[in-house]
Amino acid sequence: MVHTLKEEDLKGDMAFNAKPRKFVVWLFVVSSTIMFGGLTSYYIVFAASKGKGHGLVLPDVFIYSTAILIASSICLFLASKALQKANFTSQKLFLWGTLVLGGVFGYLQVDAWSTLFHTGAAFVNNNAAISMIYVVSGLHLLHIFAGFCFVLSSLIGAYTGLSLEKSKFRMEIASIFWHFIDILWIYLYVFLLLNS
Repeated sequence: MVHTLKEEDLKGDMAFNAKPRKFVVWLFVVSSTIMFGGLTSYYIVFAASKGKGHGLVLPDVFIYSTAILIASSICLFLASKALQKANFTSQKLFLWGTLVLGGVFGYLQVDAWSTLFHTGAAFVNNNAAISMIYVVSGLHLLHIFAGFCFVLSSLIGAYTGLSLEKSKFRMEIASIFWHFIDILWIYLYVFLLLNS
């Protein structure tokens, strides 16, 4: 007897598989939060023991990159809204906007490192607090790359005609992660500003 898959079976299978996958993403978000919490705690302990912070004026590029990242989150939010209304053209447009802005953010971060380096604040120096600027922003940039992959997965799904259920799932995963790294960067930037 041949068993054919019905649409209800596929939806049930997707609903069954979605929870573990979403849990893994949330687990990664929590573990990343703990990791960055540990790094910033180390920074505070180091600064307190040495009686100094990083002692730098942070490059203005960090302000621009923060604004770019917020704009990218707005684009992704609008892409999710477009998908809910089954407006696939707008969804694709806003996903492209998110990816482009994410790429600009990455470029601006590298530019900020270059600015720091040219002002004499190298990664290897006698003040570990300066090194931490490179460490936390570099690790955050790795998270941006991971988020970029999630958003790209949603975009590919939009072009390949995935089912609405799978498209919504991909968009939800991308949104959870991308908005997390947006909030994380705002926290890190404010933390570095306050501890100069």
